[in-house]
Amino acid sequence: MAKILILFNHRLTEDQGLDATDLLGVREFVFPPVKVSLLWQSIPPEVLDLKPVLSPVFEWIDSKGAENDYLLVQGEFGATFLVVEYAMKRGLIPVYSTTERRAVEKREMDGTVRTVHEFQHVRFREYGTRYHFE
Repeated sequence: MAKILILFNHRLTEDQGLDATDLLGVREFVFPPVKVSLLWQSIPPEVLDLKPVLSPVFEWIDSKGAENDYLLVQGEFGATFLVVEYAMKRGLIPVYSTTERRAVEKREMDGTVRTVHEFQHVRFREYGTRYHFE
C-alpha cells in the first residue's frame, strides 16, 4: 500500500489527491505535525547552514516514511533540495506537483487592471530519480 508524506506550504487540492491515488497508487496521506509545518512555511533567510534547522523535518521523515513511500515536497529552494537529497538517500521517492499557469487580466470600473494568476495541477513528477548527469 503506497503512502505519501506531504511537505509543502499549501493545502492538498482535490486534483492532487485524486492524482496521488490514481497515478501513484497512494492509499495513505501523511501530513507533518504543526511544528514541522510552521518551520517549513518560514525557513529563516538569514541562516547559512540549513541542515540543523531542518532536523525536525528529517526526524519527521524518518519516523513516518519508509522505502518506496512518496514525499511530496515543494518550498524554499535550498531547503527543498536538502530534503529531496535526504529522502532519496533513504529510499523515498520525492515528487512535486506540476501546474498549468494562466494569467487573467481583470479590468476594474475605475480603469485599473488587476492580473490574477491561476494554477491548475497537471501531474506529479519525480525529482530526478531517473536522471543521471555525467
